[in-house]
Amino acid sequence: MSLAQMLQQSGVIESMAGELGIDPQTAKIGAGALLPAIVAGMGRSATGGSSTPDPLGGLGGLAGAILGGGGGGMLDAVLGQSPTPTQQGNDILGTIFGSKDVSRGVAGEVAAMTGIDEGVLKKMLPILAMAAAGYMAKNAQGSGAGAGDSAGGSAGGGALGGILGSIVTGMISR
Repeated sequence: MSLAQMLQQSGVIESMAGELGIDPQTAKIGAGALLPAIVAGMGRSATGGSSTPDPLGGLGGLAGAILGGGGGGMLDAVLGQSPTPTQQGNDILGTIFGSKDVSRGVAGEVAAMTGIDEGVLKKMLPILAMAAAGYMAKNAQGSGAGAGDSAGGSAGGGALGGILGSIVTGMISR
């Protein structure tokens, strides 16, 4: 099952649509177009694609942003009744894209591809990043793997690294 399907089945698409004032089909199309960029950015971060030295090969900064942002609680925040506090999502986007300009560029490209308003997509990006990261963190917690497992190193990279790796591998094999 793809990450997009998992997010839809968990109710993220409907929740995001309601929060952004758009119909669920538009949210589904937007999420489907934005997710590959988010996952690719996470993949670059996880494989050390950053210019910042990282003993976890890039995963440390991403794991720090995910775990520091509330881990699995980020998914709960997206699914909650209150407006999503998007700062955590913006922190994740900053980690994976490096700058707001890249996030804006992604929103602009997806707007041109889908016809969805760029402003809506800019608001969707941090919510979607939180949902994806929160989903991965919940799966990492549920896997029973510890932070020091060989799947992803140490300092929070264990189970989360394994799940992130499998998602990135799945995206690459498409």
